[in-house]
Amino acid sequence: MSSPTQITPERIVDTERLIRPHIRHTPVMRANLVDFGMQPRSIDFKLEFLQHSGSFKARGAFTNLLSRPVPQAGVVAASGGNHGAAVAYAAMRLGIPATIFVPNVTAAAKAERIRGYGANLIIGGDRYADALAASEQFVAEHNAMPIHAFDQPETLLGQGTLGLEIEADLPDITTLLVSVGGGGLIGGIAAWFRGRIKIVAVEPEGSPTLHDALDAGKPVDAPTEGIAADSLAPRRVGELMFPFAQNFIEHAILVSDDDIRAAQRALWERLRIVAEPGGAAAFAALLSQKYIAGPDERVGVLLCGANSGAVRFD
Repeated sequence: MSSPTQITPERIVDTERLIRPHIRHTPVMRANLVDFGMQPRSIDFKLEFLQHSGSFKARGAFTNLLSRPVPQAGVVAASGGNHGAAVAYAAMRLGIPATIFVPNVTAAAKAERIRGYGANLIIGGDRYADALAASEQFVAEHNAMPIHAFDQPETLLGQGTLGLEIEADLPDITTLLVSVGGGGLIGGIAAWFRGRIKIVAVEPEGSPTLHDALDAGKPVDAPTEGIAADSLAPRRVGELMFPFAQNFIEHAILVSDDDIRAAQRALWERLRIVAEPGGAAAFAALLSQKYIAGPDERVGVLLCGANSGAVRFD
């Protein structure tokens, strides 16, 4: 597998069968926006933060480990935190050595998860790109297998299984809001739906990777700042996901750090859901009214990660 043309619904179905024994089928929750002080409207949350390792990333991690030949040196991943935790978890379950590189901005809760799963954790550099460079050097020196967080066919196929699961759980939704970092999640979901529903990308203003790529017509370097920098701030979106973005993603909405904090707080206060900043960004688009659904839309919101510390939103 080496090109976007091979990331097909048929391969996503096969991938789902492969990883099903190792992942959770996460639940959905119906809520009403009136509970958040807005005009009444039913919305459906997909609670993917309840996935193993605290985020959707376990899907791509298991896909890589189960479908690629793993050398004796094990696997290596660079991550803002969630991908590293997922690879560490999958490697622990399958008895494979794992080395994880993360930048200094990685949340303590995510670093603790990685260590807790028994991986060799190496922290250094300011951003994800620094961790990626260090991981590539490690691969060259030790002949370990790299697992890219988003620009890897197996990763996209694994994340695409979430699209399959969402359609099975919520067959009536017409719109799905998805947080975006490197684009592996939304790219895999878009590869599954292929225009059958409206997919709306949501990104922090401080790291508009997909927004800027769509404007430029190709992946380009973007800022990597903001409250969600440890999960939604790679330097640019992946090459493999970009054709799916161009063809099947409605548009990219930008939300502020304050919007994200407000979404985190509202999810906790109204639903007792703890979402990390990257996991709450999709809902922030609705709560801030940066995205206003039409009267006939049935909206789904993907809550994709909860690797946060204590419940505190000051």
